[in-house]
Amino acid sequence: MIQPVQGAALGAGKMRFGLIAAVWLVVAIVVGATGALQPLQPPVPQLILVSLTFALLVAWRLGSTFQQWLETVDLRVLIALHVTRFVGFYFLVLCGRGELPCSFATMAGWGDVVVATFATILLIGWKYFAQPWPWLWAWNVYGLVDILFVVASAARHGMADPLSMAAMLRLPLSLLITFLVPVIIATHIFVFSRLWASRRS
Repeated sequence: MIQPVQGAALGAGKMRFGLIAAVWLVVAIVVGATGALQPLQPPVPQLILVSLTFALLVAWRLGSTFQQWLETVDLRVLIALHVTRFVGFYFLVLCGRGELPCSFATMAGWGDVVVATFATILLIGWKYFAQPWPWLWAWNVYGLVDILFVVASAARHGMADPLSMAAMLRLPLSLLITFLVPVIIATHIFVFSRLWASRRS
């Protein structure tokens, strides 16, 4: 009886987590659409991003159902979220338009594109890898370092010249601060946890 009950709880949890994520995304879109983020000066946007990331990680550590779901969900679901990092191409477009500093957009943009491409290769070739774990470790390390570099670089440019990073505070890029980057950072931590548990077992 324990297994069916646990399965039902995880199934209900999956629906609840999906609903929470959808509501979070809608709120992030509304906040961006109202222009509420545009007057903010560094380090406030960075504090918002860090706070959301921290809240997600706390929910993982304290929420038993959320934790159980993350321990059993197909790893490809977590990897697939990082295909969104093809947004790096948009950074390059904004660099060309002069709407983002190229010193930020070039490194951040191409870094994210590499991570998204690697994620796509992992997803497509998953069943063909005789041993995907080393590749997954490599991708996860590189992906986490890259996103932390992007956050640090954005903060540095914003502190030096807030107007140069104004595009990050309006849609669609405001979603990076209020939704996507916290999810991306957290999923890297979730994947590390799964990899470590797999190695120990």
